Amino acid sequence: MQLSQLNAISPLDGRYRRHTSALAPLLSEFGLILHRVEVEVKYFIELVELPLPQLAAFPKDKLSAMHGLYENFSEDKAQRIKDLEATTNHDVKAVEYWIKEEIEKLGLSEWSEFVHFGLTSQDINNTAIPLSLKRATEDVYLPLIDEVLSILHGLAIEWKSIPMLARTHGQSASPVTLGKEIRVFEDRLRIQREQIAGATYAAKFGGATGGFNAHKVAYPGIDWPSFGTKFVEGNLGLHRSKVTTQIEHYDHLAAWCDSLRRAHTVMMDLDKDVWTYVSMDYFKQKIVKGEVGSSAMPHKVNPIDFENSEGNFGMANAMLGHFSEKLPISRMQRDLTDSTVLRNIGVPLSHGIIAMKSLLKGLSKLVLNKPALEADLENNWAVVSEGVQTILRREGYPKPYEALKALTRTGEKIDAASMRIFIDALNVSDSIKQELRQITPSTYLGYSEDLVD
Repeated sequence: MQLSQLNAISPLDGRYRRHTSALAPLLSEFGLILHRVEVEVKYFIELVELPLPQLAAFPKDKLSAMHGLYENFSEDKAQRIKDLEATTNHDVKAVEYWIKEEIEKLGLSEWSEFVHFGLTSQDINNTAIPLSLKRATEDVYLPLIDEVLSILHGLAIEWKSIPMLARTHGQSASPVTLGKEIRVFEDRLRIQREQIAGATYAAKFGGATGGFNAHKVAYPGIDWPSFGTKFVEGNLGLHRSKVTTQIEHYDHLAAWCDSLRRAHTVMMDLDKDVWTYVSMDYFKQKIVKGEVGSSAMPHKVNPIDFENSEGNFGMANAMLGHFSEKLPISRMQRDLTDSTVLRNIGVPLSHGIIAMKSLLKGLSKLVLNKPALEADLENNWAVVSEGVQTILRREGYPKPYEALKALTRTGEKIDAASMRIFIDALNVSDSIKQELRQITPSTYLGYSEDLVD
């Protein structure tokens, strides 16, 4: 059966393929093979630059053709490597053999044994994977976070003066503005975005067990640790972990996982709040012609985008949590459990991307229902009691907190009229009473508007 969106087992390559396709060239099996080829070829070229007698005669005019092995890589070449793997039963060795085939075609077979010279497979995997992950994060993931931030910033500005009843413990609380509450999420997400942007993509490059044993015994006059650092950091743009076992210790990768989890958690919190505001009728949703909200109830327009977003963030975080806890642990100098886990590194990133696209779609469909916010404020005059009792404290009024507590906990509804009667009965000057009468649920907003700016 030919793979299609209908028969793919994972929805990432099926139902949601349109959202995740940008990651395919980077984090698929093809992407992994491509980055392995790139690392192997760049390493070979870096060796050519060393004062090694056996490479002194290598024709420098062939270097561009060597770069072409990864620059012009294609699916048919990846398939040839998979065919070789069927014989070798070793994925990195298959890459080595393919490169040797290609350099033989270039008339360079004299130097073919310097392909993968002195390396173990993890010198390739633990550079190829962070390189692909860095590119996926910077080229695909972070631009989506920036899009979410841009939308949130615009909404915060647009709604900065819209009064809204706050809810603490699910109960009415001191009013805010809708824009300020959106600004809270923007601020939180921006902090996490900077953490992700500053992530360290660490690579292991040091031979079979991290000590460049084979390199040193072959060419003891070369400073191989310095060579490795120059190659990984100068050529590939990664960070080289200097002291390792056979594998990268993944502590930096665990930090990357945790940074994504925090960003996802912020956006999941936003999903839940907006979903709740929709249920409270603070927002209507734009009608999309042809869409069905319920198979049984024709009137429904469900907040499905926020629900889809929340679910996909949950899926992403579950896997990222496992990666963060599992990857830094390896028996002795290396076990193979990291290999099968790392093959799934694109999965949580994909779920995060799907979630952000759903969040963006949901935010784009929101229509502010201002009368609902105004009605909620008008029905909750008790929330101004904090401001009233604070002014009374300022004036030295006896037990103002207790006076307002007695008013607001009678079980009777507090409205504008009952609050005015209470204020009129206070033993304070007329000027203080006039000051108290200016406090309304729609004006008792503190610095909410200013905080947006």
